[in-house]
Amino acid sequence: METQQDSLIINRLQDENKKLRIAVEELSVLNEIAIAITSTQSIERIVDLIVRKCVKHIKVEQGVVMLLDEKDQQNPFHTMIRKQDSTTNILPFRLDTQLTGWMLMNKAPLLINDFQTDKRFIVLKEAEFPIKSLLSVPMLLKGKMIGLVTIFNKQGDTGFTNNDQRLLGIIAAQSAHVIETARLYQNEQALIRLQEEMRHAYEIQVDLLPKTMPNVPGYSISGRSIPAKEVGGDYFDFIPLNESKLAFCLADITGKGMPAAILMSNLQATLRGQTLLSKSCKDCVSFSNDLLYYNTAPNKFATLFYGILDSFNNEFVYCNAGHNNPILISSDDKIIRPDIGGLIIGIAPSVPYDEAIIALKQGDVLVIFSDGITEAMNEKQEEFDEPRLLELITKNKDKNSGEIIDLIFKEVNNFSKGQEQMDDMTIIVIKRE
Repeated sequence: METQQDSLIINRLQDENKKLRIAVEELSVLNEIAIAITSTQSIERIVDLIVRKCVKHIKVEQGVVMLLDEKDQQNPFHTMIRKQDSTTNILPFRLDTQLTGWMLMNKAPLLINDFQTDKRFIVLKEAEFPIKSLLSVPMLLKGKMIGLVTIFNKQGDTGFTNNDQRLLGIIAAQSAHVIETARLYQNEQALIRLQEEMRHAYEIQVDLLPKTMPNVPGYSISGRSIPAKEVGGDYFDFIPLNESKLAFCLADITGKGMPAAILMSNLQATLRGQTLLSKSCKDCVSFSNDLLYYNTAPNKFATLFYGILDSFNNEFVYCNAGHNNPILISSDDKIIRPDIGGLIIGIAPSVPYDEAIIALKQGDVLVIFSDGITEAMNEKQEEFDEPRLLELITKNKDKNSGEIIDLIFKEVNNFSKGQEQMDDMTIIVIKRE
């Protein structure tokens, strides 16, 4: 005959078995999640598994993981993964701004088993509000909330328990770590892809620049460009027209990086097309201006120095569209700064441009440069400036074009003393020998 003491022992054993069974189930869920976290699966698949396990084990109708986007002030929480019990035919539940606002302010677990009697929230009538119970836990990483794990409508009559909150809290903590790790990995992979794309873009841009320097009898001609980033907005070109004529140009596109490089390639194609149509300097610049104006944003423009060298008559015609005035030094140290032309290209349509002709004598040196040269800074925030460049060219005007370019870049680097290059640096040197 069963005694009262025997009944107490049996009940106690049954309670212990129940607790043990729940603990085993919880450990099984956490183990599966831990295995997923250490796997090489994508973040979406890992979080999908986490939500599915929550829905199945805690026995709820729906579960959702939402990530916090601090940049979005209007809707800071964005749904990442949402799952529902496959045995129910229900629409997805949505957290309204009351609930997300409460979580954002309190950064603490929220357990509600009866919305209609909870005074913290104003809800619609039960027929219009399908959420009867809710358990939401913040995903915290080093004290900072990065998202929420929320489950809706506990099945059965018991409602959510403290054990449910404890288990979801553990899952949320694991989720925070895996999401942050995955984010860092994805950012790293995106950076690697970007670097690879930039490397390809750099190779393409290098291919667009002259591969060999022009061989013009009686002249030494060289050009070089060093971008501040992987790709740049400076551009120079040499375009042979016939045996005695050579078009040349140097442009400085607003901005740096990929956008400037794309605009640079468009400008190069335009100038080459116009040059090969045997148009005059000013007409080439005018057409390029209109094309740039009508096909780019208002904040995109370029300075441009465009010229045509006539080696038979030893003169060049040019048009300066808002570019730094080049430096022309004669053998007797006379200095000319070619400034005839017009506005920078791309800021207004149908701009009138002028052109001028300059005769070249033996020993004359023409140096065309971008402002990345003269505005290079040292640690004292002092610029290399034009007077220093002018003095350097004057002292070395007897050297050939390539040697002059080498000296200019060397002096700029020495002046900067390891300071980060802030702008693209490009030079063309044309010397009549």
